[in-house]
Amino acid sequence: MKKTKVLLLLSVVLLSVTGANSQNKPKNNPPLFSNFSYQGNDQVYIDNPLKSDEFYTPILQGCYPDPAITRKGDDYYMVCSSFAMFPGVPIFHSKDLVNWTDLGGVLNDVTQFNPHDTGISAGVYAPGITYNPHNDTFYMIVTAFSGGLNNIIVKTKDPKKGWGNPIKLGFGGIDPSIFFDDNGKGYIVHNDAPDNGKERYNGHRVIKIWEYDVENDKVIPGTDKIIVDGGVDPAKNPIWIEAPHLYKKDGKYFLMCAEGGTGGNHTEVIFKSDSPKGPFIPAPSNPILTQKYFGRDRKNKVDWAGHADLVKGPGDKYYGVFLAVRPNEKNRVNTGRETFILPVDWSGEFPVFENGLVPLEPKMKMPQGATENKTGKEGFFPNGNFTFNDNFTSNKLDNRWIGLRGPREKFTAITKKGLQINPFETNIKELKPTSTLFYRQQHNRFSLTTTIDYKPKSDKDLAGVVALQNEGSNYVFGITMKDKEYYVVLQKNQKTRRDAAINSTIVASAKIDLKKPVQLQMKANGDDYEFAYSVNGTDFVNVGGIVSGDILSTDVAGGFTGCLLGLYATSTNDARP
Repeated sequence: MKKTKVLLLLSVVLLSVTGANSQNKPKNNPPLFSNFSYQGNDQVYIDNPLKSDEFYTPILQGCYPDPAITRKGDDYYMVCSSFAMFPGVPIFHSKDLVNWTDLGGVLNDVTQFNPHDTGISAGVYAPGITYNPHNDTFYMIVTAFSGGLNNIIVKTKDPKKGWGNPIKLGFGGIDPSIFFDDNGKGYIVHNDAPDNGKERYNGHRVIKIWEYDVENDKVIPGTDKIIVDGGVDPAKNPIWIEAPHLYKKDGKYFLMCAEGGTGGNHTEVIFKSDSPKGPFIPAPSNPILTQKYFGRDRKNKVDWAGHADLVKGPGDKYYGVFLAVRPNEKNRVNTGRETFILPVDWSGEFPVFENGLVPLEPKMKMPQGATENKTGKEGFFPNGNFTFNDNFTSNKLDNRWIGLRGPREKFTAITKKGLQINPFETNIKELKPTSTLFYRQQHNRFSLTTTIDYKPKSDKDLAGVVALQNEGSNYVFGITMKDKEYYVVLQKNQKTRRDAAINSTIVASAKIDLKKPVQLQMKANGDDYEFAYSVNGTDFVNVGGIVSGDILSTDVAGGFTGCLLGLYATSTNDARP
């Protein structure tokens, strides 16, 4: 009997191991990537070198929008939107608001968060994160447009050790955040449509509040109330009041929201009340943060500032994190919405972002107690101009590598020679998980190079690099086969209208010798992108000349993300020379 049990147990273990590893076994002719290098070289950082007591803002470069922040003791935790990227909701930790550690993603279990058929700008966005000192628990709350989740909340005692299962909250709208009063009572505020869906004008939205049952983790039915209808001045038909956060200071309640939409009219506004349920009176000094008043062609332009959250920083000095963009010379937004930070003056009745109503500068003084800027060193997230190298020799992929619509572990395997990508029968243009390992574009001027060891077996096989804003706006630069010969090909994929088919064109192609591994290169200088290859590791051959980065910009392609740079493989290639 004991022998039978042992054999049965061994069988289960073997099946379990086989199942766990089967997704990473070589299949469909996998390419091998190595020697990846991304180098950012923006002029703004060359022109503005740091002094010993300074650091750069944005603090998170590339597509890290909609930041929210909380504090427990000397530990700060910050989360951002991730849309259909996987894992969902990137989270960072800091001790001083300057040096940040990338902890990965909060929603990292695909059985619980599965954006497999989701447009890139759906998925999850506008998270909130709050520490509740009454039960020593962190709460992350977010809207999830996939899998029927809608508004959910997850909890943990320690964000460094993972999070609990998503709890559905049962109310509509977007942009939820949670607040705990001095007596431990919980409240959730969020954006919603007006009651009964009766919009007075396009963009008319409201802010609602619910009482929250902390013991049972649910909103209390019947407690919902509209606390802001339209925005600061309803007579002016303000649009897109959203991203609410509730605070308490000196016995008063403050509600901070974004207003005006996430483009050029984006602003941050503040209201005050004697009760968390209102009535809320707008500050006479609104907005308290915006970049909408300044010339279009100003140097080192930062725009679209808003969607903010406040935290009491070192020395009890307030700081605010918020999203903004850094357009290129053609005012296109390829790096996406990024996370910025500013000190906040709350010495008066209302908080005001210091220098938040003048053109934003690229650097600022470090907070009190931040003794050294270690960004890019000792495991801290890099900032400014930097180089990221990865030879894929670590046992675990860097957290900066992400999947799209599914986990990266489904198609990657780390080998002794580099990173193997097992190609899905999925094209980059499909609303499905793709076998593409992505890195966010973090500079307007950058160079990316990687080595690929690959020999396609048919014209259906392709592997290489991609620059992607969404499934209908991207460039594919890879190696494929035609008539038993090997080619490198540059394909442009563009959807001109939301309801139109994707128009795919071959920009250029060239025969290539695959006797040895090949280097592929992608470069951008503002709006100008170039693709090249090298068969000898020294001399690069351009393919397609200079192509426009317009389709890689948020303002042309639409949506809420930034450009993603990927290592790509597929067995359903249609980019044929």
